[in-house]
Amino acid sequence: MPTIIRLENLSKDYTEGGQTRTILRDCTAAFEEGQFVAIRGRSGSGKSTLLNLLAGIDTPTSGDIYMGDVCVTRLNQRDRTLFRRDHIGFVFQFFNLIPTLTVLENVCLPAELAGQNGAALTEKAVGMLERVGLADRRAVFPDKLSGGEQQRVAIARALSSNPRLVLADEPTGNLDAKTGNEIMALLNEMTRQVGKTLIMVTHSRQIAARADRVLTIQNGQLVSMPEE
Repeated sequence: MPTIIRLENLSKDYTEGGQTRTILRDCTAAFEEGQFVAIRGRSGSGKSTLLNLLAGIDTPTSGDIYMGDVCVTRLNQRDRTLFRRDHIGFVFQFFNLIPTLTVLENVCLPAELAGQNGAALTEKAVGMLERVGLADRRAVFPDKLSGGEQQRVAIARALSSNPRLVLADEPTGNLDAKTGNEIMALLNEMTRQVGKTLIMVTHSRQIAARADRVLTIQNGQLVSMPEE
């Protein structure tokens, strides 16, 4: 399978109280198109930092990230934002829905920010909501939804722009076990069906067991984990 995204000697430091703390150190890895990769590691090990770097939300201290022929880390902030909008979907642990927008408006938002509008956009967004089982809740606001329903909307929003890469930061971490399993099955199905690459941070061994590949962050390094 072709490589969709690769890291080359990626490092990230933070300065806290005048002291430098290294989170990631010289990480090199390649992720194949259509793969589901789970990222594990203890709390504070740098899992979310890695996702933010992959998304271009944050920038590394050193090293580069390439998506295809584009060096994402060398883009300016505006171009990174546009690149993320066009190529990357992000599913957050705490949903990050806009509370003043309806379910349908939340799903439409990424495309609207890209300049799309009209009946075709609405039809596409409704189609995404149908896939996650929430077309009948399109006119309600997020605070009227359960946690599982909010995460379904977040998945529909993340996939609405047909991104090549989907990043998920503990998408089941704020849900009960049953709802979390349902969300994981939905996300897995909706990415695998269309050959998207899914990179997910998770603490769960059960979720990691579904992945094609498991990496863990140990002492700032990305380490491949053998199958259990």
